Amino acid sequence: MSSIKQHPAVALGTRAAAAYLSVSEAGMHRWRLNGRGPTYSKLGARTVRYRIRDLDAFLESHAVSSLES
Repeated sequence: MSSIKQHPAVALGTRAAAAYLSVSEAGMHRWRLNGRGPTYSKLGARTVRYRIRDLDAFLESHAVSSLES
C-alpha cells in the first residue's frame, strides 16, 4: 500500500481501510455504528469510503506513549 500513501485523498472501501489499519471489517462496521471510528463518506445506501488522510488522522489521535500504557 505504499503507493496509496503517496495519495492522501484516495478513498478506500471498508475492506481496504480495515487492511490499512490492520483491523477487521466487522470492527470497522462497529466503529461506524457507534460513531467511534475514522471519518468516512457515504456515497449512497451501501457505499462507504475512507480517505487515507482520515485513516492516518485516526491513528494519530489514538497514539499512546509508552508511559501512558
